[in-house]
Amino acid sequence: MEQQHTTAPEGQSPEDAITLREATDMIRTAQLMGWLDESRCNFLAVNVMVNELEEYGFQPLSLTEPWDIQPGGKYYVVQNDTALFAFVAGEALPGDAGFHIISSHSDSPGFKLKPNPEIYGDGGTVSLNVEKYGGGIMYTWFDRPLSIAARLMLRSEDVMHPESVIVDLEDPIALIPHLAIHFNRGVNDGNPLSVQKDMKPVIGQYTKEEYAEFKKMGGVVKCMLADAAGVAPEDILGMEAVLYPVDNARLAGAHNEYLMSGRIDDLSMAFTSLQALLAQAETPTAATRVMAVFDNEETGSGTRQGAAAPTLRNILLRITNALHGEENSENFLRAIADSFMISADDAHAWHPNYNEKYDPTNHPVIGGGPVVKINANCKYMTDSRGDAIFRGLCERAGVKCQYFVNHADVAGGSTLGNILTSQLDLAGVDMGCAIWAMHSACETAGVSDHLDTARVFETFFSV
Repeated sequence: MEQQHTTAPEGQSPEDAITLREATDMIRTAQLMGWLDESRCNFLAVNVMVNELEEYGFQPLSLTEPWDIQPGGKYYVVQNDTALFAFVAGEALPGDAGFHIISSHSDSPGFKLKPNPEIYGDGGTVSLNVEKYGGGIMYTWFDRPLSIAARLMLRSEDVMHPESVIVDLEDPIALIPHLAIHFNRGVNDGNPLSVQKDMKPVIGQYTKEEYAEFKKMGGVVKCMLADAAGVAPEDILGMEAVLYPVDNARLAGAHNEYLMSGRIDDLSMAFTSLQALLAQAETPTAATRVMAVFDNEETGSGTRQGAAAPTLRNILLRITNALHGEENSENFLRAIADSFMISADDAHAWHPNYNEKYDPTNHPVIGGGPVVKINANCKYMTDSRGDAIFRGLCERAGVKCQYFVNHADVAGGSTLGNILTSQLDLAGVDMGCAIWAMHSACETAGVSDHLDTARVFETFFSV
């Protein structure tokens, strides 16, 4: 069916018509790029995914209320505005068929504004005091147009439940200018950077009188965000504001084979799991299918919306109890024993300029298909069983598969898979797509790898 040809437009020969598969791939690529452009930070990414889920009929659940779940039903729950868990309840009970889970994360390295961030300098120049979030490649942030997105916590009648508003300034209102080479002749020989000194963004010029008026209302940034949200500055009781590059996702390469964008790690995996869940949401399966998008992976996952918290365990437990109609730990333990998780976090692609950095026989390439990640010291959850299951899914989807193993003299990091297994004794595999410049302000992935991974995820959500 995938090779079926569409009808050729008038004046076009049938041999020039694109296949149904090609048309689907074009739509999926454009959809991914649009989602990346909208998802300037973790808050916005979850908003984008929630909007898509609701359009496909997924119903919201509250963490503070009882759950009424029906077999085949489509549901989602949000944790602290930055973590999202969506699922389609299986036709069979969880204790009899388990869960099929794809996990990823919503956050990316960058810069957050500190409280009272503004610094007034010579000529009325206002710069911002920032803090580094995660392990980003800092010099890639110089001389780029930047904007600010934020979660604002607003005064409400219930002091224990302030109102939450997500806002995006969208316009390029900031930049981090690099020091001219004339003042640092050795810049190309190595340039250690200080976040406190070198990475302060500039947002504009204000007279002393203008700035004094803004200070009375909480500062320039607070007033900008309040205006964008349509609220009074004094009603903002707290905020989490992040910088982001305003550059949009774009295709590159001689054949448009590369996708360049910020936040590819790990939103590309989150959005690919979303595409797969939506595509298979109406396909009946015995297992309950779950898309889990955590936050704060880049800082160790140690928050209530991170993978180290019992959030996923609690959600799977509540699903099990609701569908079985009873609180019986035996049902939950049986469900977990029969479950499988794909921990989806992007991998390092072989770089043509740095061959010596990679394992000689296990270095994935862009365009080579999904990457299984393996580590002898168990930094990844992959074992031979998980590897075999994922390779079997790739075979069924008609997709190539490749491996990433660290150079033996280089210590590897960990990701969601083995963090989650501290809460749940899940079987699974760590995988991702091969990308260049991981943690840069602009990363590069392979278009075909995204499409192949979507096919594998769809296969997983259909069995």
